[in-house]
Amino acid sequence: MTASIITPVTLLTGFLGSGKTTLLNRMLTHPSLHDTAVLINEFGAVPIDHLLVRSVSGDVVVMASGCVCCSVAGDMVNALRDLYFKRANAEIPYFKRVIIETTGLADPAPIMHTLIEMPLVAARYALSGIVTTVDATHGESQLDQHFESVKQAAVADRIVITKTDLATPAQLNALQQRLTILNPGATIFTAAAGDIDPERLLDTGLYQQNVKTPNVEKWLRAEIYKPVTVDQKSGFASAASLVPSTSRHDERIRAFAVIYDEPVMWQNLLDALELLTSIRGDELLRIKGIVNVLGETTPRAIHGVQHTLYPVAKLFAWPDDDRRTRIVFITRDLSEPFIRDTLDSFIKPTHLAIQAGQYTV
Repeated sequence: MTASIITPVTLLTGFLGSGKTTLLNRMLTHPSLHDTAVLINEFGAVPIDHLLVRSVSGDVVVMASGCVCCSVAGDMVNALRDLYFKRANAEIPYFKRVIIETTGLADPAPIMHTLIEMPLVAARYALSGIVTTVDATHGESQLDQHFESVKQAAVADRIVITKTDLATPAQLNALQQRLTILNPGATIFTAAAGDIDPERLLDTGLYQQNVKTPNVEKWLRAEIYKPVTVDQKSGFASAASLVPSTSRHDERIRAFAVIYDEPVMWQNLLDALELLTSIRGDELLRIKGIVNVLGETTPRAIHGVQHTLYPVAKLFAWPDDDRRTRIVFITRDLSEPFIRDTLDSFIKPTHLAIQAGQYTV
């Protein structure tokens, strides 16, 4: 029975000293996470010894809250596979979701790739969101000095500003504004001592348990980005890039949306995205979109990380009355005009041929 279950995975990331450990500790004691498995880099990094009730095997323990906790020495594939089979064999309590806590200096992309590309993992787990912690008192300086911190915030679905009780209102306001510019699509929360309901942070991705039609609007949040400039003659539109901050690191990040009013030929769009990921994958931090496919009545959702595109999801219905194709890009050292022109070079010829009556579905 468990073989057909896809388990959602949330990545918990954040720079060194950003309060990630405190947040995780509070989450592990919350009643709503009793059916959760947690993968951490080492038990010593999270003071949970007082919560342990029994050892299962090796580095796997079951906590008083019912959570399954697993120490990972670096091989994420083996850890996820072992948890899956232990659950299937009833060696550990049944869990419905996984939280992976990364190291403070970690790039989230490799773990995201693991969830997409490794067959043993991709058949059983799906990325369901990225949560990034940012220190209210030192976050600004960390963003200035460490690009890892910038990237962690740029790819997040949820950002938690921690240690707010230690920051001045001016510090907090400046950091919130900076993070909003860096990642306008992320929902930003504030928390002191990790005090936040974990349900507000989890299951924020395209894949959500027991949901036939996911909340694509909440996942994509394309309306957050700059208003589009529409070419009325061609029917094509693209959003302008947000104005970057003046920070040395922040200015390398661009967050924007490319929007098409008319349905697009699926293969043309896919060819364009595959070209972009193959030649400029290192600069494509994240791609999220909902696509109006020519000849189809319901949309498709796309999601990519650097060189890799997730398997395409065919949605059962449109989330609202907006039938435009909306694709959000978060990039590093890659401009909006380059992305737009590349997509247009594949998509626009077919659209113009349809207008001229030279092509029919």
